[in-house]
Amino acid sequence: MAVDGPLDWERLDSRYGENLILFETRFDSLRHPVSGQRFERLVLESVDWVNCVALDDRGRHVMVRQFRFGAGATTLETPGGMVDDGEDSETAIRRELEEETGYRGGQWRYLGAVQPNPAIHDHLCHHWLAVGVEPIGTLNPGPGEHIAVELLSDDEVVAAARSGEIQHALALSAIARVLDIWEPLRPR
Repeated sequence: MAVDGPLDWERLDSRYGENLILFETRFDSLRHPVSGQRFERLVLESVDWVNCVALDDRGRHVMVRQFRFGAGATTLETPGGMVDDGEDSETAIRRELEEETGYRGGQWRYLGAVQPNPAIHDHLCHHWLAVGVEPIGTLNPGPGEHIAVELLSDDEVVAAARSGEIQHALALSAIARVLDIWEPLRPR
């Protein structure tokens, strides 16, 4: 069904609110493109994020388990984190992989980016594939992290995705670029 008129909203002004450590709160006043009515909307500003599907020299996925405060539970997911000032996404994910798992090296390929939640977030999550990574020593997680590393086969990752053991949407998005993790719901 076609919509009459433009879809883009005019931003009238913005003001900043509280800094939430990982996000800066911004409140935008916008004009509805058809009615002209003014609305205030929250935007959570952040640096870009990164994650990767990392495979060791035997083809095993280097995965992490860590407690996630929002979920209040320990989750299984791909390594990842935030892009620091002065980094591009590849530099950031190579650093994050080594810090979180103790693995580095290999052949790297950019898989694309997704918008974590474009309704309220202004940043991207960049997905990477690393093949042939090698363990180089100990983990060096940040002060607010406590991480366990697990090595899983393709079949184990697919089973974890299909069973709901892996629920992190950004991890699933990266994995789905490499493996067929979704069971078809209807015949093709």
